[in-house]
Amino acid sequence: MKTGNSEKLTNGDLCKVIAGTHTGKSGIVSDMHTSKTGHMTITVTQENGVKFKTLAKNVVK
Repeated sequence: MKTGNSEKLTNGDLCKVIAGTHTGKSGIVSDMHTSKTGHMTITVTQENGVKFKTLAKNVVK
């Protein structure tokens, strides 16, 4: 499985999901959070206003 490079993501970046439940969706990164276990999660807002959460490792710029 190919994974993205979450280290370069910042709030406001346009991203595309390449793995996981939301594969193929894209939008703007609006919230970044590191969980207790060390995994970075992000909230992605699509063009139509729908938001979803995903792991940062599953997206690319």
